[in-house]
Amino acid sequence: MNKPLSAHEALIYVMVLASAVDRTMNDRELSRIGELIHALPVFKGFDDEKLISVSRDCAKLLSGSEGLDIVLETVRDTLPARLYDTAYALAVEVASADLSVKAEELRLLSLLRDRLGLDKLTCAAIERSAIARYRKA
Repeated sequence: MNKPLSAHEALIYVMVLASAVDRTMNDRELSRIGELIHALPVFKGFDDEKLISVSRDCAKLLSGSEGLDIVLETVRDTLPARLYDTAYALAVEVASADLSVKAEELRLLSLLRDRLGLDKLTCAAIERSAIARYRKA
């Protein structure tokens, strides 16, 4: 039996999922994941040395039958409800990191929103803030 995920690990799963959903994990997205882990208070206490193993565990789950559903369920069941919007915001950040959001990433965001039971207004605000942050002059 696998040990349960921590909230940190579940949030990392969301970011890996957002990066991998289009079948490519580019350097910009991977770099953004690292930046977010180092900068955000929600990751305080996370051991950076575990990032690669947590990412591999997520990728392994994703590669299996119904991997996407399993990862989404695992994230929902692991995170406290107060971190659902944080998870969504992290997914938006990673999807936006390469300055374009692909159809697969939009579909993932929709699935994540529905799975976590987030309201559309909250998600729209998170998405709009990403648009403002990543806008070119």
